[in-house]
Amino acid sequence: MAEAPEGDPMPSSSENTEYIIESNLKDDEGPSPKKRKTVLIENEQIEKLEHRLGGILCCAVCLDLPQAAVYQCSNGHLMCAPCFNHLLADARLRDETATCPNCRVEISKTLSSRNLAVEKTVSELPLECKHCTRVFPRHSLQHHEEKICEERPYKFSQLVVDSAPRNPFAGLVRIVTSVYWLLISALRRTYFISEVTEASVKRRRYHRVTSCRFASLGCGWRGAARGAAAHEAACAHPRRSAADLLELLARRERRAADDLLVYTQLLDLLSCEKITFNDLQLKPYRTEELHKLYYETSRFSAFAHQWVVKAFVNKNQRDPTQSSQREITYQLILKSKPSAAVCVSWVCVRGPYGDARVAPALAAHAFRDDEAAPARALPLHDAADTNRLLSNKAIHFRLIMFLTNK
Repeated sequence: MAEAPEGDPMPSSSENTEYIIESNLKDDEGPSPKKRKTVLIENEQIEKLEHRLGGILCCAVCLDLPQAAVYQCSNGHLMCAPCFNHLLADARLRDETATCPNCRVEISKTLSSRNLAVEKTVSELPLECKHCTRVFPRHSLQHHEEKICEERPYKFSQLVVDSAPRNPFAGLVRIVTSVYWLLISALRRTYFISEVTEASVKRRRYHRVTSCRFASLGCGWRGAARGAAAHEAACAHPRRSAADLLELLARRERRAADDLLVYTQLLDLLSCEKITFNDLQLKPYRTEELHKLYYETSRFSAFAHQWVVKAFVNKNQRDPTQSSQREITYQLILKSKPSAAVCVSWVCVRGPYGDARVAPALAAHAFRDDEAAPARALPLHDAADTNRLLSNKAIHFRLIMFLTNK
């Protein structure tokens, strides 16, 4: 058996035990500073990857991530649907060829295509909720903001009338509570007082306020959606007398009557003897006026007469290309020469080939010899649909006409 040298003393059993414990403790301390630094760098790179993808997949025109459809030119440059339609509409107004803003290659509805891979990638990128500032994937953010978020705008629910007897002092407490919340909400709106919660220690955020469901009864409370239920339980407006609510209910009835007026008139017109409809196609044409674009349909027959529809883009503006706000107005023109006045009511709807929703708006006019009705705005549900209509080769809609002669 080999002997240990004299200069190296043999460690005792207790010393061996202490050495093993110290080595184990060192191993349990976690990664070395060098390894920790590497992990932090990797996390930073992962966070920066989201921003890098946002810069790569953004629209070439507005430099923002697309919300829905993504179009690309033949060279692969990306454009969101609103900007793509805006480029096509500008080119049609200027009587030019639409080109990609990056490579100047020609773009159109037929030459350009949608990029489904980019659309799916963008839908997976994170985005903050506009109410609570929490981060969610884009494809699930809308559901969170409308259904789940505690600070979303509170939706009015059904009014429940409770006929149980009340404590006379309970009404005073509810009034004081409502005044308190009104003052708090007013201060938050005026001086931008924010709440600091445990989830937002590093960042101060401002809660989006919402109204009480009894706002139609005159309640002016505003606050976060998560506090709406507590306020409504103590709200004093449901217990107001009928005399106090009479004026409010009268105003609501007037607004509801105005909304139902169009549908009532349509139902009355359906009892007319002669009703017809035509699916029309507005085709563009130009005159000597610079940057002026007009639309006109072919002649069509209705009630034994010939008719034409003309449309204009920003009729009262000299150069529509200089404005981002665009409006389409149209005129119904009688081309025949009737022996007596022709009283006609009509309404424009989307039709089977239309690309934009049209709000119901009735119009009426008594036509005489070769007369045009006053120009009316095409009632679109969304003003952004104007550029989408202008980007097409033609505008399709359905015209329903009622002969109201007695």
